[in-house]
Parts: sequence; structure tokens; C-alpha cells
Amino acid sequence: MECPHRPPCPGCPRFGARGIPAAALAALATLADTAGLPAIRVVEGPARGYRHRARLAVRGRSASPKVGIFQEGSHQIVDVPRCVVHHPLINEVVGAVKAAIRRTGVSLYRDASHRGCLRYLQVVVERATQRAQVVLVANDTTPHALAPLAETLASALGPRLHSLWWNGNADRTNTILGRFWHRWSGPEAVCETIGGARVFYPPGAFGQANLPLADQLVALVQSWMPNGARVLELHAGVGAIGLGLVGRAGGVVFNEVSADARAGLDMGIAALGASAGQTRVLDGRAAEHLSALAEADLVVCDPPRQGLEPALLAELAAMPPPRLVLVSCRLEAFLAEAQTLLAGGRTTLRALAPFVLLPYTEHVETVALFTRRQPRVRIDHISRTQRGT
Repeated sequence: MECPHRPPCPGCPRFGARGIPAAALAALATLADTAGLPAIRVVEGPARGYRHRARLAVRGRSASPKVGIFQEGSHQIVDVPRCVVHHPLINEVVGAVKAAIRRTGVSLYRDASHRGCLRYLQVVVERATQRAQVVLVANDTTPHALAPLAETLASALGPRLHSLWWNGNADRTNTILGRFWHRWSGPEAVCETIGGARVFYPPGAFGQANLPLADQLVALVQSWMPNGARVLELHAGVGAIGLGLVGRAGGVVFNEVSADARAGLDMGIAALGASAGQTRVLDGRAAEHLSALAEADLVVCDPPRQGLEPALLAELAAMPPPRLVLVSCRLEAFLAEAQTLLAGGRTTLRALAPFVLLPYTEHVETVALFTRRQPRVRIDHISRTQRGT
């Protein structure tokens, strides 16, 4: 199937290509070979219809709205009504939003003048119910101006609507979501079963777009955890990795700084029932909780694109935990961090797996297992008592 929006849509720069870019594969293969690992296997899945979440700009005129992504380096929007990587329900929601805009005549945002109301659309598809969590992002501080649009959209989507939200972002910024929220209808979070646990995503929390591969990633991390291990998950988000470890762990300590993600994490912990008592949450930046590293048998780090905080990376290199799992969403950051972790000779790279979480793009999600190197014991002298003489 060809893409009906290329060109000029820049969303899939490697459209039609499988795997990860050749340069990325070569860099990871070199790292694996240096560590004595077998040839790496790239983990990928279906590339069409994989995206269960999307954030799209809304521009144009009320009579002919456009919903899509910006062309490279500009605010010129590419309309993508039939995107082949979106879950079909996302495209259906886009069509319903356009029809609702035309019907209600709501004003659309203009970047140059910073005027107009509707700026962005966020859609998240819940797998179990096949319903959509929809967020309308407005250049406003109250939801009143978008209420007619919301009512029309809710009527059009009917049972396919999971929940409908307003978000206010009245600042001149390229950041999509603002700090104001209002829920018009539906549950407060999308619920996914990942790694055997219920994981909750409020609309302001980060979530992986490729859920089938995210399931495989979490299963891999679970396979690296010994039964009864004390686990520390830094940059835990809503707990998509750590919640599924609670049943076999000797306790799981979560760390998260985002209030939206923390809200989802609290829901996930509550859903554990009696096992919730085996968990603890550390609020704030990961680098503020370096003392917790000493109490963990397994440390899981899933940092944002900029990578690990310098203080955290330095501590992991100087005093490595027995096991460290690093889930990295930027290859350059991961390669630099791996070099630092291995340079001191205290850490060994045991496993490495790149995931194609965003097919047809340059993105590489790297998952790696590091273990503490056991010191060699050298006996230069054996006493007479030890010899038994």
C-alpha cells in the first residue's frame, strides 16, 4: 500500500523500509561485538495501523479545516486524513473532528497572529474497548468556546468515544499541551494490560504509540528480573514496566516527576490490590534519589530523550547495581551512556535489543541489560592453617 500523503508529509522519512537505519544497526553491532554478545536481533512488528496514539495540529479555515503534521521547519500543515500508520479509529476521529468544525464554525488557530481557538487534537485508542480518548487543545483558558464542538463530536462518535477532554494552552509555544484541563465525559484514563498488570494513561501522561511492540519490550525486561529481586524503576512514568514486576519482585520502588504520569501510576498501584503494599513511590527527579540505588537488586531506567541525568549516570558507573536495565529512546544518548558505564570496568553488557517502535522513521528504541562485574579473587599467599599443615 502506498501512502496517499507522501510527499509532502514528513512523518515517515523511511517509508517502506524495514528495520532500523543502517548506521544505527552498525553502531549497535559494534557495541555488541565488543561486549562479546551474539549478533543483535532487531525487534519489529507490523508497520501499518500500529499507532494507537497521535497528536495532530489543526489549522486552516473553519469551512475547510486541515488536521495533520507540519512540514519540515515550518507551520505549513500537511492534511493526513488517510494516514496508513494510524490506527483506523484515529483517522475516523479526524474525519469526525473536521465535520464538527465545519458544522459549528469554531475558529482555528493561526500561528502568525496567535489568534483562533482550536490548536491541536490528541487521540489515544484503548485496545480492549476499541474506543478513543480525545483531547481538544484550545488557545484559551476556559472550555466554553469549544463546548459546541465537543457536543457535536460526541454525538458523531457515539460508543466509539472513550472520553472527551479540553486542554487549554494559550501561550505562544510549540509545546502542544497546556496546563489547564477539563473532562467533558468518560473515564479519567485509558487502561491497558501490559506485562500482566493494568496500566492507566490520563490524557496528559506519556504513552508508547506502538503498544504491540511495547508489550514485547516489557516482557523482555521481565525475563531479566530474578524472582524476589528488589526493583527500583527511575523515570517510571505511569508504571508500564514496573507494575508488571510487582508480582515476582521483593518490592518495587517507583520514581516519577510528572504529575500527570504520577496520577496514572497511582491508579495502577491501586489496581494491584493487596500487592500494592509491596510498592513505594519517590517523587521528583531521578537524580534526587541516588541513595535508593544501593538498596536495589535491579534498577530500571527509562529516561526521556536527553538521557540520564549526569549525576545519575556517574553514580551508576561508579557504584553499579547487580543488574541495570536501560531503556533508551535516543541512540546517541544510549551509546554515550553505555561507553560511560563500561569504561570503568565495573559493569558488563549482557544483552542488547533494538526495537522498531516507530516504523519508517529514524527512531531506535534500545533496551540493554548491564550487570555488575564480579571482582576476581587472587590468592597470593595461603597460610599454613589454610593448607592444613
